[in-house]
Amino acid sequence: MIDLLRQRNPGLEINSVFDNVFSHYGKIINGYNFSEGLRIMEKRNIPESGNVYVASDEELMGTAIAGDLSRTFYGNMPIQAGYCNGTTSRLNALEYHKCSEIDVAVTNLVLILGDIRNIKNNRFLSSSTEIFYVPAGTAIELFGTTLHFAPCKVTGEGFKCIIVLPQGTNQPLIPLPSPKNEEDKLLWMQNKWLIAHPCSIPAAKGAFAGIIGDNIEIKIKNEKEVI
Repeated sequence: MIDLLRQRNPGLEINSVFDNVFSHYGKIINGYNFSEGLRIMEKRNIPESGNVYVASDEELMGTAIAGDLSRTFYGNMPIQAGYCNGTTSRLNALEYHKCSEIDVAVTNLVLILGDIRNIKNNRFLSSSTEIFYVPAGTAIELFGTTLHFAPCKVTGEGFKCIIVLPQGTNQPLIPLPSPKNEEDKLLWMQNKWLIAHPCSIPAAKGAFAGIIGDNIEIKIKNEKEVI
């Protein structure tokens, strides 16, 4: 699949999360059994358009792996296990949390990642991102310094991804506190700082439009190709 994506996106460098370059952004998670969660996700639909994000899914929270991750991976901290399913194929925005995030690719998908240390005056060049293919069934940790957003689809069917974070992350923050410094202007939800591309739904909703450059698109077919 990654070779096909590279053929369809000749202007983009697409790496694998198994390549050494990914170690700057995260690592592969071994030693945990995500099979129960993957079976549950077979029942979670992909919307016809856009994305659906569920921060905490009752069935996923009831799995043995959720307890294991809370006790060990997050050092006995309360967590939320949910998912993001969708059909998007563009960068659109970049977010970060002040903690690691676990992503489990239920389907093949692509992540567009950046480094928070490349944010300057709340601006970030989209050309500074790197693109990674994540095969279905792969569990990864994204470090707290890693900019990320919703996955991108690699087929016309869309994508599914389990998302695990500390409890309360991505919940509404009402009212937003008055900013005391530049970074505070990026605070968008609980434990969620967000920089949007000007041509995106988050920007239209009021998120700080600080991404400069192309709103990168992952193409899933060639112009003359039918899938």
